[in-house]
Amino acid sequence: MSRLLFVLTLLAVGAACNHSAEGQKTSSPAQGTAGAAPAIPGMPPVLDWKNMYSETAPGKISPAIASHPELVYVPNSAGNTVSVIDPKKMEVIRTFKVGREPQHVVPSWDLKTLYATNDLSNTLSVIDPVTGTFVKTIEVDDPYNMYYTPDGKYAIVVAERMKKLDFRKPDSFELVETVRVPCRGVDHIDFSIDGKYFIATCEFSGELVKVDTVNRKLMGKISTPGGGMPQDIKVSPDGKVFYVADMDAHGVHMIDGDEFKVIGFIPTGKGAHGLYVSRDFKYMYVANRGEGSISLIDLATRKVATKWRIPGGGSPDMGNLSADGKIFWLSGRYHHVVYAIDTTDGKLLAKIKVGRSPHGLCVWPQPGRYSIGHTGIMR
Repeated sequence: MSRLLFVLTLLAVGAACNHSAEGQKTSSPAQGTAGAAPAIPGMPPVLDWKNMYSETAPGKISPAIASHPELVYVPNSAGNTVSVIDPKKMEVIRTFKVGREPQHVVPSWDLKTLYATNDLSNTLSVIDPVTGTFVKTIEVDDPYNMYYTPDGKYAIVVAERMKKLDFRKPDSFELVETVRVPCRGVDHIDFSIDGKYFIATCEFSGELVKVDTVNRKLMGKISTPGGGMPQDIKVSPDGKVFYVADMDAHGVHMIDGDEFKVIGFIPTGKGAHGLYVSRDFKYMYVANRGEGSISLIDLATRKVATKWRIPGGGSPDMGNLSADGKIFWLSGRYHHVVYAIDTTDGKLLAKIKVGRSPHGLCVWPQPGRYSIGHTGIMR
């Protein structure tokens, strides 16, 4: 073999090796590469493994729901009604009766339907987001809250007082399987970036449980430090940390989901309750229900960057952002109002009177490809 041919051969082999190595690198979700295949079948692909919320940016409303009117749906837990707010007018345009103690208004995985979860009447109230009106009632056990598996295969009805998670068919709500939870007050959940598991909070026993999404099996249980009263839970954009609001500890626990252990705590304010990621994915908004404030956790530093206070105090609970991210809507649980807050400076834009004990309000429509439930947690 000539010296020239030998050199050319070595170069060709080296290029092939490098191409193979690069191919392996780009296919690994752990490397944070766009376009990697999801870990569970049927789940829409994660397009950016560094930001699982990439498709919830302003302007990314699904064409299927682009014609839905912009409305805010407010379940009034003590009034057994849902108030509907026109965000342009900043006023209630209708109120309709639902079941006993509606807790949250939840968008379906396919974005076609909204459901009010009527805890004490064991029913779901079906709401048409095209007309913003009540349609019918469906019977299910103890629907305190409701979520969807990321593949859209199951609706998960969170039955708080019955200490169980019911996996149901998302259209008929026929029961498929029940996962019993060894804790009290199971309330809120969020999923890992690959959809393999989810973590649920148990507020009355100060615990967290981890559940295998695909096999629907309990994987473990841990306690929050000092017992506590864990509320909402939200995973960071990169999927590395689960943030858990603790109403007794007055701040947010940080959980390594894969290892299922507590890795830190961020003090935010009295009665830390609801959690929401900003539209630019830089902050975690924390509604401090006990002191009438919202803390902004910088997701890069994992420290509170600033705090907005509601003039005269209040009881900010659950809610969501407007589609463009410019307004943060929150229910005022003990003041029977809804707050509209400017996300540029934290200014209170409006305080709108609704029914008694408003809770998990839903702002609709929302940008994103599918919903995993609660008040409109999108992916």
